[in-house]
Amino acid sequence: MAKCKGVSSKTHTQKQLNDYANQHNPNNKAFKANRQNQKALKNKARQIAFWRDIEPAEWYCYSNPFDFE
Repeated sequence: MAKCKGVSSKTHTQKQLNDYANQHNPNNKAFKANRQNQKALKNKARQIAFWRDIEPAEWYCYSNPFDFE
């Protein structure tokens, strides 16, 4: 089964076809904005993953020091 990329003019209006074409044209503002947003999300995900990898402090760092007396 072939994988189809694109939109059919039989099932979409002319405005929908134009919007799809604009979003997939590298010289268009919509394409550039989408690409920039994708990069920003990717960088944000990397930052979150980095902070999740840091070990939490030991349990006694959160306790009251006077509890041990």
